[in-house]
Amino acid sequence: MPKIIDHDQRRRDIVDVTWDLIVRGGIEAATMREIAAAAGFANGALKLYFPSKEDIIAATYERALDMMRQYVELEGLRGLPALREICVSSMPIDEERITAGRVLMIFWQMSLGNRTMHDKYLEHVREWRGLLHRFLAEGREDGDVLTTTPDEQIVDEIVLLNAGANVMSLVAGEFSTVELQHRHLESLLGRLTRP
Repeated sequence: MPKIIDHDQRRRDIVDVTWDLIVRGGIEAATMREIAAAAGFANGALKLYFPSKEDIIAATYERALDMMRQYVELEGLRGLPALREICVSSMPIDEERITAGRVLMIFWQMSLGNRTMHDKYLEHVREWRGLLHRFLAEGREDGDVLTTTPDEQIVDEIVLLNAGANVMSLVAGEFSTVELQHRHLESLLGRLTRP
């Protein structure tokens, strides 16, 4: 009887080993040869599952985003509480999120020279910004967000705070401790409740 191959599981396995290689040695460690060896494939066999290294990295990036999404618990939340939740859940406040940030940083680097990856990241940023705008609008409707600062400026601040926290947690952790991240976020959110 022929062996049944679970191709989806094989793709997940390839992403898993790519993730591990990136975390341990950066993008330089995640060569097609190393990925194939770690996944137990012949080098050319990877192409059955991913046409190129960029496709493997893009799938690994999706895994990082999925991890970040799993932390967000928005059910039943709207307005300011939803805004706080999405901000906190996106911050590098534990080892898993710091690791996901490391993978995202590799993707950011690669997207500078790859239009497809760049567009994929912009799609994510637009989706994220859209949620932030929605929660701010709800907060204003609910009477919780009173600031006269334009929503676009607030969204910019949140995105920059979060992106900066992720980068700094990797390169200069003493300037992006969990305590500091929470303090800055609460300061920003506190300003929203004042006219």
